[in-house]
Amino acid sequence: MSKPSVFKFREKFHKRWLSYSLRQKIRMITGPAAAAVFLAVLAALSITVFGMTGFHTILENNAKSLDFRVAIEQETRKFAGFIQDSGEENRDAYFEACQNTREALEALPYDYEKTGAARFAKTWSIKNSFETYEKKKEQFFSTDPSEDDYVRKLYEIYSIQDYLQSYAGSLQQMNEEEGNLQYRRLVPLFMVVPVCTVIFAAAAVTVIWRMNRLLERNLVQPVLELSGESNRIAQNDFSGPDLSPEGEDEIADLVRAFMVMKHSTQGYITTLKEKHEMEKQLDAVRLQMLKNQINPHFLFNTLNMIVGMAQVEEAETTEKMITAMSRLFRYNLKSTASVMPLEREIKVVEDYIYLQKMRFGSRIRYEADCSPETADLLIPSFALQPIVENAIVHGLSEKPEGGRIYIRTWMNGRKLWISVADTGIGISKERLEEIQTALIQGKEDKTGVGIGNIYRRIHTMYQDGELYLYSKENCGTVVQISFTAEGED
Repeated sequence: MSKPSVFKFREKFHKRWLSYSLRQKIRMITGPAAAAVFLAVLAALSITVFGMTGFHTILENNAKSLDFRVAIEQETRKFAGFIQDSGEENRDAYFEACQNTREALEALPYDYEKTGAARFAKTWSIKNSFETYEKKKEQFFSTDPSEDDYVRKLYEIYSIQDYLQSYAGSLQQMNEEEGNLQYRRLVPLFMVVPVCTVIFAAAAVTVIWRMNRLLERNLVQPVLELSGESNRIAQNDFSGPDLSPEGEDEIADLVRAFMVMKHSTQGYITTLKEKHEMEKQLDAVRLQMLKNQINPHFLFNTLNMIVGMAQVEEAETTEKMITAMSRLFRYNLKSTASVMPLEREIKVVEDYIYLQKMRFGSRIRYEADCSPETADLLIPSFALQPIVENAIVHGLSEKPEGGRIYIRTWMNGRKLWISVADTGIGISKERLEEIQTALIQGKEDKTGVGIGNIYRRIHTMYQDGELYLYSKENCGTVVQISFTAEGED
């Protein structure tokens, strides 16, 4: 064939190759190679089956003799364990081992024509010895341990066990020697196997080598380019050039679909960033709205109480109350930061509780145990006062005798833990489950603005932020917050 004809053939084949589907390409590559491998395997299998028929019986006999050897050794060990400890577990294990030994003995070949004189004689010796061994065991187990010949009978059994193990080993060795002899007779036949394998393998390698360039160009290279582009995109780099695969197979379709997905993902990420920025602004607005939310009943009751106290007490008490009230208002209405030092949040809570104690008197008791290392850590602003307010309004105020609020903070590794507990009336199991579900779903109409807002901000501001709510009816309620906090700059 002339060179122009070769070039025309290659060009025609290449165009046809590009029009094939991926399945057709794989078939064209693997078909000839699979045929060559199949012929090699067929030749090897034929010779192997022919050879195996020559010593299959020997191998089977060898396996059975090995089974008996293992069984008698296992029975010997179980017998020794049963003699040392005659508990139920050791007894069951020993009797099971005896059953396995009996089955292995009965499975031993006992045909003179098939086994030959030597192996038949060895098997006959094993069977006779085993019958004697069984009788000795019966005599031993019927002997009381206090009798004089108990030990003698025990060592007779040990001796017979040694003989049986020795006979089993000899029988196995005889089977192995017979197998080796048969194998040596068939060695020349097995030499044909590598020759046939090499011939057909060489044909397979030739076919594969001829198809390798097409495989590299039309299958491997597009996948490598696709992998490189996906790694770039994984690093948030969408600047890579678009891939333009040749052909109409599934790989080319996959690359084109990936390019479409690349541009769609890039647009989605841009939209997501814009949405995230809007959500941050919305959260800031919600926080400011929460800060500006003041309970009218709280203001009304507090102001009436201040007026009443001013009438019956000296001005000092009234001054303290007004000072606490002003600090609380100033923090609620003028604080614009999203985080505050924990120590400042605690002071706001103390001002609030002071005013409530003026209202409820000794019915409200407050205690704080804050680790010194947590004082300067930054927490979401206005995070504790709503929880304390819930504890008083929904927990302690409902009890005639009032109760106690206990705030505790501590560090566990790098995580800050804040616990607000009360001894109020608690929450029923059904209501607690409803609140916990509503927190996860973001339904503030089921949880109230305060606790729902805190739950959302904790999860938004901190990757590991969590809020836990525990309560038992007529016992009290505990709210715990945990997150990795940072110190004040």
